[in-house]
Amino acid sequence: MLVIASLGILSLIQTSLSFAENANGKGIYLQRCVMCHGVDLKGTGPLAHKSNPPTPDLTTAAFKERLRVYPGVIVSSVILRPNGDLIPRTLKENGVKLAPFSWGVKDFRDLNQYMSGVISRSR
Repeated sequence: MLVIASLGILSLIQTSLSFAENANGKGIYLQRCVMCHGVDLKGTGPLAHKSNPPTPDLTTAAFKERLRVYPGVIVSSVILRPNGDLIPRTLKENGVKLAPFSWGVKDFRDLNQYMSGVISRSR
């Protein structure tokens, strides 16, 4: 009986820790990504069709696999893309001003974790 109670408490603690870890990723996503990718990550945000190329659906099997194989690398390579200005240009052309953000490894991991969670629940 004590073992079952301990397992129940452990699962509650683990759920709380998982949510806490995702809070940063969710906050970053909602502040910096949702306007193009939408709440559902399907490229349904108000600016989705105002970029060229249009904002992709991040819930596809191909993107889910890329997040799994290259966690954080996909997100960081798009955000910190040195050879393109698609995101800043799209935001600027549509009057969206975002404060500068100093990305850290934890931010990329948290954002990846949040996005992976949303994707897994959407399929």
